[in-house]
Amino acid sequence: MLPLSDTIVAIATAIVPQQGSIGIVRLSGAKAVAIARCLFVAPGKQPWDSHRILYGHIRDPMTQEQVDEALLLLMLAPRSYTREDVVEFHCHGGMIPVQRVVQLCVAAGARLAEPGEFTLRAFLNGRLDLTQAESVAELVAAQSTAAARIALAGLEGKLARPLKQLRQTCLALLAEIEARLDFADDLPPLDAGAIAEQIHHVQRQVEQLLATAEGGQLLRTGLKVAIVGRPNVGKSSLLNAWSRCDRAIVTDLPGTTRDIVESQLVVGGIPIQVLDTAGIRVTENVVEQLGVERSRQAALSADIVLFVLDASQGWTAADQEIYDQLKLAERRQQSPNAVLMVANKEDLLPAAANCHDLHLPMAPIPTVFLSALTQTGINHLETAILDLVHGHNLHAANLEFALNQRQAALLQHVQHSLTHVLQAIDEQLPLDFWTIDLHAAVRALGTLTGEDVTESVLEQIFSRFCIGK
Repeated sequence: MLPLSDTIVAIATAIVPQQGSIGIVRLSGAKAVAIARCLFVAPGKQPWDSHRILYGHIRDPMTQEQVDEALLLLMLAPRSYTREDVVEFHCHGGMIPVQRVVQLCVAAGARLAEPGEFTLRAFLNGRLDLTQAESVAELVAAQSTAAARIALAGLEGKLARPLKQLRQTCLALLAEIEARLDFADDLPPLDAGAIAEQIHHVQRQVEQLLATAEGGQLLRTGLKVAIVGRPNVGKSSLLNAWSRCDRAIVTDLPGTTRDIVESQLVVGGIPIQVLDTAGIRVTENVVEQLGVERSRQAALSADIVLFVLDASQGWTAADQEIYDQLKLAERRQQSPNAVLMVANKEDLLPAAANCHDLHLPMAPIPTVFLSALTQTGINHLETAILDLVHGHNLHAANLEFALNQRQAALLQHVQHSLTHVLQAIDEQLPLDFWTIDLHAAVRALGTLTGEDVTESVLEQIFSRFCIGK
């Protein structure tokens, strides 16, 4: 574990050359204010009070060279993010000013912060529990409004509260059982039925929490959607119409798309990475062959495949060949919601056209008619994708909070432990057997919120943070 006695420093904002207007350098620790006073010159009689902003200049104390014109924000313990003295230098954006300030802070006695070390200190100093700390990283990484909303709910403690209540309930049960082990002659007999009912109640609450995990994962990581099909069916036009910008080059020449073109969208609160692939066909062009192979790989790795065909031509032998090459029939057997048929060029069809007019030779597949050229039917495509997602009972956009992968694994361990307790009760085993698994459930719940956590767990969690947070 890194020593808390050190004063740490890091750049707290993303620095993009010629684009960032402000760059923040953050200090936390016992020497933070002393380092700030060494480097920062505040003209006049500005008071160095907590939660006040000072105007001045940063200078090199060795050479007296002025490094930057800046603002200084003081946040004294315990009213700070880490519950330590925290100082922020608000410099001009760009790499040179902020890097020079960091170097001066290190020369004055600070050390460079490790990834997530500011939030780790907030946890170790009791300002955040572990679920709130993880929510900080999830909020920073959020790719959609819905993902940011559930991360913020976790940061506000909406996940921690039911977890802590479950732990208190299990501790109360454990105390009641262990009391019979120590003072059996002084207490009334234990009501095994009542204990079992309380455990069943805890399990039902755990199930409700676990039900949020899959939807939460969907909001955090999103979906990968691959657009595949033969050349000139309108795959690139579909990407451009869907993303509302010219992401891909569109011509009447087959094989225009040689590589995978990506676009990031948000549909129903779910981040979607859309991959426009090269038209799949037999070709002698070496570059196009590479593009075709990448198309196949993209289709294999995608969560959903949009199989695009020319609605005016219907299903063709070339479509069937691609369908067979990508083994989409086998994929649909494993995951029925993994393939969506997109009948493009709807504008060339009569008004009464339907799926039967496409002459699809396979079992019914969810099909959407649209026109990338006129940009009509895109809303139907998004609805169809959400229907596929909700076919897995992933009502992600409606979640109040959501478990992450670590939390879900621990809660599953809690469920197994409680099931073993119930088995011990049913089999009328001695009370010692009841307490073994109940202790395991309590430990797992404590690990969830950080009340009972090891150094290795903390390293695993905070190593995924960005530096400066």
